[in-house]
Amino acid sequence: MKGHLEELTHDELIKELSDSKSKIQEARFKVVTGNMENTKLIREEKKKIARIMTLQKEYSLGIRKK
Repeated sequence: MKGHLEELTHDELIKELSDSKSKIQEARFKVVTGNMENTKLIREEKKKIARIMTLQKEYSLGIRKK
């Protein structure tokens, strides 16, 4: 997962970020309705969002090259 995110372009990172946010929203809805079996998914997606945002910040600061 970590290596996969580092290989993505800026546009792909934005798409992954929106996908992860929508997965969290769906998972929270499932938790409320009682249909969620794997509650660990929310935590994993939050970590993925943090990694994506870190990569975006590094690109904007010039630490990483596109």
